[in-house]
Amino acid sequence: MVIKIENVWLIRNGTWILKNIHWKVEKGEHWAIFGLNGAGKTALLNLINAYHFPTKGKATVLGKEFGKSPLGSELRSKIGLVSSSLQQKFYPSDNAFEIVLSGAYASIGLYQTPTDEIRQKAISLLTELGCLDYANRNYETLSQGERQRVLIARALMADPELLILDEPTNGLDFLAREQVLEAIDRIAAAQDGPTLLYVTHHVEEILPVFTKTLLLKKGEVFALGKTQDMLSEQVLSEFLELPVNVIWSNGRPLLSKCNRQREKGHTL
Repeated sequence: MVIKIENVWLIRNGTWILKNIHWKVEKGEHWAIFGLNGAGKTALLNLINAYHFPTKGKATVLGKEFGKSPLGSELRSKIGLVSSSLQQKFYPSDNAFEIVLSGAYASIGLYQTPTDEIRQKAISLLTELGCLDYANRNYETLSQGERQRVLIARALMADPELLILDEPTNGLDFLAREQVLEAIDRIAAAQDGPTLLYVTHHVEEILPVFTKTLLLKKGEVFALGKTQDMLSEQVLSEFLELPVNVIWSNGRPLLSKCNRQREKGHTL
C-alpha cells in the first residue's frame, strides 16, 4: 500500500480544510486528483508529504504511519514532487543540468560534487524527457514547458516510489502541455516506475494511464473509483453542480457545458 488515509480531518487556522478523507492507493496504481480551486488539493498533498499531520484520523504513506514512524525528510526522500511553486525556489543562474543533478541530493542548489554515475543518470533523464538540448542554459531563460520537464527529470533522480505531479501543465500552451503529458505517459508506462498522482482542475489532461480518479470538493472526497466512472456526465454534472457533456477522444475526456435550450430544440 502506497497511501492509506482513514477518516482524516485537518484543521488550519481554525478552519477544517480536509474532512473525513478515506483513500487508498496501491503500488502500481496511477491516480488523478480532480478538483476546482479551493477544493483542498494542496492540503491533501501537504499531508502526503508530511508537511501537515492529521488533526484526527490515521494516515500511512509508503509504510510510514504518521505519529508512529520517523517522517519529514526520510519520507520526502522517497517522494518526487513536481509543482510550479518549486520554480520560484531555484537559483536563476543555475543551468538545467545542475538543477537535475540537485535532485540526487534533495537540495535547492548543487553543493556537492556529483559522481560520474549521478551525472550519467542526469544525462539519461534529460535525454529521455527531451531536455538535453538546453541542459547548459540558465533556468531563468527556459520556457514554462522546458522548466516543467527539467523539474520532472529532477524529481526522478532519487528513484522515488511516489511521484506527485501538481498541476504540471499550468500556464502552458497546447504544444508545451502535450509535450509534458507525453513525458508523463512514458514515465507511467515504465516498468518498476513510481506510482503517480496527477493533480489537476482540467479533465482533458487526465491521460488513460490514470485509471483511478479521486474527486475532491470543499475538502471532502466527493467520489473515487475508476476514471471512466468518475468522469461520466452524470457524476461530473453533480460534482460541478452544472450540466456538462463529456466526450471521450483517444482515451481522454473533453468537457463542455451542456446547453439545455439547444437540447430541447431551441436556438439561442
